[in-house]
Amino acid sequence: MTMDAHEQRRYRRAPVPVHFPTFAEMPESKRHLESRTTLYQILKLAFADRACIGCDQFVYWDPTDPKACLAPDAFLRLGAKDELFASWKVWERGAPHLAVEVVSIHDSRDEVWERKFDKYRRLGVRELVLFDLEAHAAPLRVWDAVDGDLVERELILPRRTQCGPLELSWVVVDDENVGLSLRLADSATGAFLPTPAEAERERAEAERERAEAERERARAERERGEIRIRALEEELARLKASG
Repeated sequence: MTMDAHEQRRYRRAPVPVHFPTFAEMPESKRHLESRTTLYQILKLAFADRACIGCDQFVYWDPTDPKACLAPDAFLRLGAKDELFASWKVWERGAPHLAVEVVSIHDSRDEVWERKFDKYRRLGVRELVLFDLEAHAAPLRVWDAVDGDLVERELILPRRTQCGPLELSWVVVDDENVGLSLRLADSATGAFLPTPAEAERERAEAERERAEAERERARAERERGEIRIRALEEELARLKASG
């Protein structure tokens, strides 16, 4: 019987585990909460069968430094089904392909964003999206990973650009309830990926239309039956009259 490799080794000291926190109290406006939650729900509904999706969990990229971390408002890595996780460790799961930051008034300060942006560069994300809830003229900024660097994209339209990892489009819209809202849309048709509430309304509407179509089919069948009965009655009456 062979022994486990670690059972055959002797060490001069016991290992000191590195603790990676999974939670921290952070102040957050309700508008910020609504924005990131909506985006997370859209991503989960559309991609849970082929991507792991996070929302405000810590993402670590250095196994020796718990301070080397970020907590994106939304992030996604393609290639595996979604699952529950307390935190995301890049050395175990790989770097997220996509990360989104929803900017608060505090985060929008240049020095704060520069520190956070430097962390994203080291994280290794493919596409980084900054969505500013207050910047109505230019609410969207996007960076792409190019040759080991994060390079900001020149946007032709201030409220629309491609989402490379997902082959969709980012679109900023005016929502009557929350103000500016970041959505994903089909690049060809322009159709938005639905929120769970929108998907449920669409499902209910489709069900209503199916039920209405079934009632119309049944009504038409009854009318055809009545016409056939009247025709038979008229034929029977004609035969009786001629006999």
